[in-house]
Amino acid sequence: MNLTTKLSAISECDSCVGIILKVTTTPFPHIIRHKEEQTFLDSATNENEKFPSLEDQPSLELSVIVPAFDEEKRCEFIMPIMLDECLEYLEARLKSNKNISYEVIIVSDGSRDKTVEVAQKYSAKYGSSKVRVLALVQNRGKGGAVRMGMLSARGKFLLFADADGATKFEDYAKLEQSMAKLSGGSFDTDAISIGSRAHLEQEATASRTFFRTLLMHGFHFLVWTFAVKKIRDTQCGFKLLSRCSARKVFAVMHVERWAFDVELLFIAQAYNIPIEEIAVRWTEIEGSKLTPFWSWLQMGRDLIFIWFRYAIGAWQLRKEHVN
Repeated sequence: MNLTTKLSAISECDSCVGIILKVTTTPFPHIIRHKEEQTFLDSATNENEKFPSLEDQPSLELSVIVPAFDEEKRCEFIMPIMLDECLEYLEARLKSNKNISYEVIIVSDGSRDKTVEVAQKYSAKYGSSKVRVLALVQNRGKGGAVRMGMLSARGKFLLFADADGATKFEDYAKLEQSMAKLSGGSFDTDAISIGSRAHLEQEATASRTFFRTLLMHGFHFLVWTFAVKKIRDTQCGFKLLSRCSARKVFAVMHVERWAFDVELLFIAQAYNIPIEEIAVRWTEIEGSKLTPFWSWLQMGRDLIFIWFRYAIGAWQLRKEHVN
């Protein structure tokens, strides 16, 4: 067993303490997809149909990936609000331009409540050609849920958006304009446009406690030191990728929990993929599953190990994907 095998990964465990070594034989992730995760329920026929692959040619303009986990406590007020806003916006665009096509993939990340049931109601209302539900067998983490949704998407361009609706979906138009500029409108061109709350930082700092502000600055320092130097806000859950970029990035990503955004951007910068940060509107939503101290401690730990694993070759990028 070589060094790469022994030092392959430190698991994205739920606890922020305790390091568990996973033994693998490859510097690239082995993505396990259960049989139940390969299909979605067709609302018209009530039959299970197979998801397409990210490696297929796209058949739609836009895929929106919405990761969701145990949203029942917030469902009545939060997730449906986000989905209503998203779908009303996309439907309005469709009415004004019949050439526009889209899908929304709601990824239930091993939810133990009625999240899937709520999501299926939207599939029944809009049809499974527009809304599909991917129910993961077990919890993978937000990054794992986003990746599984991406791997199942049909769009030329792929957006992932948080289920809490903290970012106004109308701001997708800003990302779309940025993407058109970066990619020339071609899904075969590498480009990533990301929502950013950096312009709101001064206002947010004024409303935070000193301890939370200290944690935030510490996290930003670790991001700058070990991973991504040119992006001010790596964590905003509103990111648009060309299909070409999504294929490259999600094929080699390992982190499945809160720090996955940082690894995504770390890989993108290593591949020299053009990235533009776009200011978006953002609202603090109550009921977040992110607990400041423990989650930021876990993310900080993961940041160091992202750098370490790539530095020693335990994780590797594909040289053929570097621009």
